[in-house]
Amino acid sequence: MPDNAAAAPARSPSQGLPAWLRLPLALAAGVVIGLGQAPYDLWYLAFPGYVAALWLALAAPRGTRLGLTGWTVGLGYFGFSMNWIVEPFMVDAAATGWMAPFGLIGLAGGLAIFWALAFALAGRAGRHRAAVLVVGWSVVELARAYLLTGFPWALVAYVWAPVSVIQWVSVIGPHGLTLATLGSAALIAVALRPGPARRRAGLAAAVLLALLAGGGLLLTPPPQDLAGRPVVRLVQPNEPQHQKWDPAMIPVFTKRKLEATAAPAAEGLEAPALIVWPETSIPDLLHRAGPFLETVDELAGPAQVIVGVQRADQGGYYNSLVVIAPDGAVGGLYDKHHLVPFGEYMPAAEFFARWNIAGLAARAEGGYSPGPGPQVISLGALGVALPLICYEAVFPQDVNGAPLRPDMLVQITNDAWFGTFSGPFQHLAQARIRAIEQGLPMLRAANTGVSAVIDGAGRILAQLPLGVAGHVDAPLPPPLRRTLYSRTGDWPVTIALLLAVATLLQARRRPARPESD
Repeated sequence: MPDNAAAAPARSPSQGLPAWLRLPLALAAGVVIGLGQAPYDLWYLAFPGYVAALWLALAAPRGTRLGLTGWTVGLGYFGFSMNWIVEPFMVDAAATGWMAPFGLIGLAGGLAIFWALAFALAGRAGRHRAAVLVVGWSVVELARAYLLTGFPWALVAYVWAPVSVIQWVSVIGPHGLTLATLGSAALIAVALRPGPARRRAGLAAAVLLALLAGGGLLLTPPPQDLAGRPVVRLVQPNEPQHQKWDPAMIPVFTKRKLEATAAPAAEGLEAPALIVWPETSIPDLLHRAGPFLETVDELAGPAQVIVGVQRADQGGYYNSLVVIAPDGAVGGLYDKHHLVPFGEYMPAAEFFARWNIAGLAARAEGGYSPGPGPQVISLGALGVALPLICYEAVFPQDVNGAPLRPDMLVQITNDAWFGTFSGPFQHLAQARIRAIEQGLPMLRAANTGVSAVIDGAGRILAQLPLGVAGHVDAPLPPPLRRTLYSRTGDWPVTIALLLAVATLLQARRRPARPESD
């Protein structure tokens, strides 16, 4: 054997991978990562999936263009975890079913572009590839929460939703936890590669993971004493979307809601002080619903009732929430402000109209009009509530945008649009995370489920399963102490990422130091 054979650098295992194999492995890694989302909640498989994706990127030879690898990881992840996106198109399959595959491919492929950008930057980094990929990936996850109205569904941090690590969102928010998650996964990926840094990386990964796990346990508040707390009732009529506006079925669903409103208190609990109906649960526009609201008020007795309703005025058509006070008057009004593109309004409606493409929920030209923004509503002795209608509970920044800290979060939603498998459970998981971020209870009334009373630690105290008609009574949890994230929002992690980008740019300008033997 030649004398210089011992001095030859060790080859990384992936350098022997042909390009045709690297991409299937990237796709598989993305699918495995998707197993971390509800209803699977297999975080112990999803986190190694992140390690695998990072390992593929870090071990690739210098000069490898990694953008396609990152896009393929994202395609597997978003395509698998967001397959529920086909469900809205299938409600009226004859009219919109043809859009379903385009919706899934378009959404998954479009979101994967964000991940492709991070991987592409890492491929050009040379040195510090791991740091560039972690920072870049965290930056694009933050960007997709804000750009083009934002879509922060299935963020990296949500892999921890089933375990106590998710409590870190109360301190550093979901994007801070994303950075910590990718950082720990990258350290493990470095430790799995040959080289002098593997031992230090392995030790650092162990320390960071121990901090995430131990800190999550310490940050988890103990269960609250709910004795003497006012009782709330959540109404779930279970109206399948294809029947919701059927004239023959409206009386059936209306009877379910009225009977649930008038039902006696649950055994061992006082009569409800607040009753919550789901999104668009009044079968008429608000200005024509006066007699119906009076009936609801009469059946509710002294309780206040929150209902979802559509309303119209000269300014437009709105997806709204109103509070029916004990005297039958409308005591509070909120118009949804963060609308679903292509679902509740059509961007560039005139352009798409040329091809007869309209929004799935459009009721007027261009769909709903947005309300003025996050607002709170008074519920009298119960305190102040921040209303969230359906999709708005997906956005941490919308909850942080409230004009003052409320006493509770109230989400009304129609998850019948999301089908019966993954969509409703992912939506519920994100509602839990909003409660943890704010340290506030969440009252979640969903048309088909899952309706739930959630405390400020994200614990589900009472719920109605998916696809069940009925109601559930439970004590209203008090708010916890104000969290750090509720005070700072995403500013700390944004500044940290900007500083990290500046540091990496500065390091790129420095000449590489010769490696020691």
